[in-house]
Amino acid sequence: MMMPRLKTHNLVSYLRNCFGPKTILLSYGPIGQESVQGKDKRYGYGSPVRIRFRTGETVRSAVISTLTPGPFGHEHMADRAQAILWDYESYGRLPRHVKALDVGAFTAGQELFSVSRAREFFVLNEWVEGTGYQTDLERLAKGYGLRPLDRQRMLALARYLARIHTQKRRDPDLYRRRLRELIGHGECIMGLTDSYPKRLGFITEELLREIEDSCNRWRWRLRGKTHRLSQVHGDFHPYNVLFRTRTDFSVLDRSRGEWGEPADDVTAMTMNYLLSSLIRYGRLQGPFEILFRGFWDAYLKTSGDQDVMSVAAPFFAFRGLVVASPVWYPNLTIAVRRSIFHFITNVLGATRFEPDRVNEYCR
Repeated sequence: MMMPRLKTHNLVSYLRNCFGPKTILLSYGPIGQESVQGKDKRYGYGSPVRIRFRTGETVRSAVISTLTPGPFGHEHMADRAQAILWDYESYGRLPRHVKALDVGAFTAGQELFSVSRAREFFVLNEWVEGTGYQTDLERLAKGYGLRPLDRQRMLALARYLARIHTQKRRDPDLYRRRLRELIGHGECIMGLTDSYPKRLGFITEELLREIEDSCNRWRWRLRGKTHRLSQVHGDFHPYNVLFRTRTDFSVLDRSRGEWGEPADDVTAMTMNYLLSSLIRYGRLQGPFEILFRGFWDAYLKTSGDQDVMSVAAPFFAFRGLVVASPVWYPNLTIAVRRSIFHFITNVLGATRFEPDRVNEYCR
């Protein structure tokens, strides 16, 4: 079931049940798609709709989000319901994250309600103003110079991760589960490798299988590091960061687990600096090299976590498979995809990730 065509009377009824009988619906409509470096990021997990309504004298904005049926572990309604219910429960527990206001469902008749006759679930999130961080990277990719504000925002993001990662949890089984999910979750490594075509230039089934095998060997190498279990965002890429003035920002759409490996967050953001640079320059250089190295330096200095570079490899592999994917990024050149796959295989083959060796990894 796709996001239904919202019927005005059903939406009004739902809002009045949530926010009071005098609630007035002002407007609603889909949120537009965005682009990465001039390359369409075509695939998405849902169809968010922004709504504006009045409660008393207060005008409020919110977003209704669903998950789209399909691959990446979203085939069954129960799969999608699990993710939506987790979103509602966890969003408010992460600093700077947008708040979830309610969780509900659609019936077969497209009524909105809260929950036994459910046919598809949705989460209602607060609307937060801001501009996606990817617009900063797009500007740099067009050849504009690095501003002091670009450095300040990079530092703010790195230090934010270092702060949230200070929250630890002692749960060896959960840490190992998160490692299993890195390999086998529908949104992670095996879900991604299954989404690639049988052959895409140099990308063959054999190459993808070798990456899976190497990542599983890394899982066995890391499974004893259960003391590293930390509060995480889980999908910390530029599309999930909204900046307002200066370095004031909010984050969106944390994913898959409140607790996990800090390297997942650090690699998610820095992989996007590398992608932007490969598209623009064919290597890591210029403003993106400054941001990439600066992010790692600031994170290591603030967190004191030198071990993160010894565990980063399979998480970089995951993020590399995302940005090299013809499903997610259909317009990348073969040369850029080749550099990303060189990066993946070389990082997996090293015992420790070294930020100053990135261009060597990409060859």
